[in-house]
Amino acid sequence: MSPGSRAEGLSPEILRISSRKAALLLRAGLLRAIRDFFDSRDFLEVETPILIGAPAPELHIDPIEAEGGYLQTSPELCMKRLLAAGFKKIYQISKCFRKGERGNLHLPEFTMLEWYHSGIGYRELMTECVELFKFVAGECGSAGKIRFRNHEIDLERPWEYLRVEEAFERWSPIPLAKALRDGDFDIIMVENIEPRLGRNVPSFIYDYPISLGSLARSVPDDGRFAERFEFYVGGLELANGFSELCDPVEQRGRFRNDISARQALGKSCGPMPERFLDALGSMPEAAGIALGVDRMVMVMGGFSDIDSVVAFTPEETAD
Repeated sequence: MSPGSRAEGLSPEILRISSRKAALLLRAGLLRAIRDFFDSRDFLEVETPILIGAPAPELHIDPIEAEGGYLQTSPELCMKRLLAAGFKKIYQISKCFRKGERGNLHLPEFTMLEWYHSGIGYRELMTECVELFKFVAGECGSAGKIRFRNHEIDLERPWEYLRVEEAFERWSPIPLAKALRDGDFDIIMVENIEPRLGRNVPSFIYDYPISLGSLARSVPDDGRFAERFEFYVGGLELANGFSELCDPVEQRGRFRNDISARQALGKSCGPMPERFLDALGSMPEAAGIALGVDRMVMVMGGFSDIDSVVAFTPEETAD
């Protein structure tokens, strides 16, 4: 039987899965490169539970309930408990789950890289992110330049660093304060700002309004902002990082605000993550980041949608 005749006998679904071979080979090499990078810097690879009792309350992230608990939306809380227990440099590549997230750039089950480094802040973490991305690009055959979304992105030129306030001054139709007051921050980011980030060189946008700081420490000399950044390539967000908030009282207050906001929208709320809050007072100064592995494969391979870089989409595993 010739190769052509064999392919003709395959179902459309098997043909779709087979067409992803190049992406899956790239993905495997990318995962090896990530581990090589961190292992060479004396980070410890850890595994934390996927099924947890209480995720962090976050306004726009809905966890999936399972067996009396929740599938993790991120390994963040457990990894920070490890920091509090004395582990100083840790990383993890894990499956995460978020209800209702499905689209060209979103999956309800996705792969996340998170790493935490005690003794540093968000600026040093940005540098670490640059070094990781360049290393992985080199190992995946994209050293120097990446072609993504019709943009040639130069990794060797100085990268862009832009405060959120400055980005709104450049590109937003309304000031940052009004966008926050009217609840239009997210839509302006998506429509007016994100498409302009990382088009020629990768971009960091940093110092988010404190109301969007989540678990981030506030900027010491300006409490209106949080030491939080996001990382973009070709208009696509790849990572979210920050200097960690280590004050359990302030963190509890932020969680309560998010729970109240969720309740106002009619969303369900899980229990307060008490074990995490109990450990937070023992956590050292640190910075941490969550990077979407599926999206990183998209960027490295020039793929336009997230379905192209996973072995099976959710629809292909449904009965």
